[in-house]
Amino acid sequence: MSDPREVTCRPQWTGFRWTLVGLGAIGTAAAVLMWALAGPAVWAGIALLPALATVTALHKVTVWVRADAHGVHSRSLVHRRSVRWSDITDLRVRLKYADTPRAQDVRRLIVVPRVGRKWALSLPMSYTTPDPEFDETLETFRELHRQYGTPESSHLVVISSRTAGRGFAGSLLAGVLLLAAAGLVASFVPGAEENRQAWSSAVPCTADTPAAERGEACLTTLPAVIEHTEVQRPKKASWLYFTDARPLERLQVSREAAQAFRAGDDVELTFWHGRVMEVAGERHVWHEHIPTAGSVTVAAAVVALIAGYPAARVLLTLRSRRRPDGEVLPEVLPFVVVLVGTALWLIPLCYLHPTTLFTSPLTTVWPVAGTAASLALFAWAWRATRVRVPEEGTEPVGPDGDEEVFLPARFLEATDYNPHRFGTHIALGGGPPAVVPHPDRFAAKPIPAERLTLKKVRPAQGSDGELVPRTWHVAELDDAGTPVRLTASPEDLPRILRHLTPGRPSPGAPPQVLGQS
Repeated sequence: MSDPREVTCRPQWTGFRWTLVGLGAIGTAAAVLMWALAGPAVWAGIALLPALATVTALHKVTVWVRADAHGVHSRSLVHRRSVRWSDITDLRVRLKYADTPRAQDVRRLIVVPRVGRKWALSLPMSYTTPDPEFDETLETFRELHRQYGTPESSHLVVISSRTAGRGFAGSLLAGVLLLAAAGLVASFVPGAEENRQAWSSAVPCTADTPAAERGEACLTTLPAVIEHTEVQRPKKASWLYFTDARPLERLQVSREAAQAFRAGDDVELTFWHGRVMEVAGERHVWHEHIPTAGSVTVAAAVVALIAGYPAARVLLTLRSRRRPDGEVLPEVLPFVVVLVGTALWLIPLCYLHPTTLFTSPLTTVWPVAGTAASLALFAWAWRATRVRVPEEGTEPVGPDGDEEVFLPARFLEATDYNPHRFGTHIALGGGPPAVVPHPDRFAAKPIPAERLTLKKVRPAQGSDGELVPRTWHVAELDDAGTPVRLTASPEDLPRILRHLTPGRPSPGAPPQVLGQS
């Protein structure tokens, strides 16, 4: 793009959003008027909803971003900010992957100032890939930065949930909330145990039991006749209805119980603490479920283990804080294995011995041995998630004879030997190196190795796309003046490069093997 002057980004669908502003204002005014005339305070709460919608729509419709020779300027309903190009280190793209297949990825522009925190611009924003308008606007921003500022790098850094530079506030908040929920559930364990013991020791009331204590300290049994049953779907409540609504109109039971009882059945209802705990008939007996200390402890343990997932993401982010933004980080899956392994010994322990830990040899050895196993798994996960940086002089793995092998690898650009980026493997031995779509020579496309020159080898980055596995490395090559990228595992990539670029350094400088861009 030649000599760009300025670019202004304005929101889309402004007419629709102004309509929302008007409707929200009308709704707010109507609710406030009803509050003033009718008096109930509930109308004040109702007025907050359209008022919030109005402010949100007004913010969206009034925001704009402009880039010119002086810098980047942003304005919204409540905030204005301008940054000169000389104060900007880099421009990056924030990519948010869609949560569902039908949703669309979202791209936004991030300004990295020399002093202060990163600044995510409200505009431009892209909801489609590819998006020529967003790409053109992004290139204009970068060209203005190159003309009037000093960019840190010519490489476009893409930050996503897979890369370094991502935030961890959301994962940290989720982990804290889940741990708080686990603690709250665990606080009910003593009460559940006390309630279970009281139910187990409850005895039927006698003639001498005072009326005030009947149904509380002892069990009261009353006869009843089932009028009809109401069987619902498995996830909905089923009911028993009693003749003449005595001793009560209806009782919620399980679906199986509602199917087992029949209209006209004579049953006995057992009351305890004002609740029906048992319905006994000739064909079926239904018992009210009483949570045990073990089941409550298991629920708390499961919530705490779930909290381990966002905690693992926070740990990986903090561990990689020295890595360059945009570099793809290892998968969190090894820490999920740690959580699953911990669940295998922790959940049975919580269920069988919720309140008797360290009171016997079994309940002492069990958690100690389980903790040791979890620590061993954690050490394995810590090693498995280390960032593997390409090292200079790495020896290729495997023989280099005439034996034909097919190594998983991909050229990320479409070329004459990789049309439509169809290749998934590279064939070595038994002929010239070739790109193949599967592990055999069918449809093989020979690679013109004489045209390729190695530039550098680096870890995968967010700009390489999702086709590159997290643990693979990327070789940047020059194909007769055209840059191409080749990705493969750290074990296979040196071997492939030895066949494609045997002893040919890049023009003007030796090949670089870098751990960061």
